[in-house]
Amino acid sequence: MAGPINRAALRAQLLKLVATVSSLAALAAMLDPDRVAASMGLFLVGVNGYSQFYAIYVGVRLATAGLALLAARQGDQPILGDLTALFLLAQPAGRMVAAFAIGLPKGILLVVCGIELLAGFSLLALRPRGKVTSP
Repeated sequence: MAGPINRAALRAQLLKLVATVSSLAALAAMLDPDRVAASMGLFLVGVNGYSQFYAIYVGVRLATAGLALLAARQGDQPILGDLTALFLLAQPAGRMVAAFAIGLPKGILLVVCGIELLAGFSLLALRPRGKVTSP
């Protein structure tokens, strides 16, 4: 009979999934920036528009993926997984600020927001018990 579900193993798997999805999102943004931007309600104009898009949708996504992979490998350092969760949760938090002024996101962006919330809070819920800070 199998023992109880190992929280650390679940958290590591979720971190690997976050890394994979973030990497694929960055790749899609690199390969077809105009299509990805349009699906998010953005219209890219000029060098600065593309630069800003690449900074967020490629750079930040790849940083999140790298952090998630590092956190998955360093399971004894829960702070790395917590930082990954905060990266994920910062995006819907920013959208909530915008929701007060403009309204909630629609369509695929609302789905993405839900996934970010689920992944971020799941990472925090799977945090090792009894560890307030990293060793």
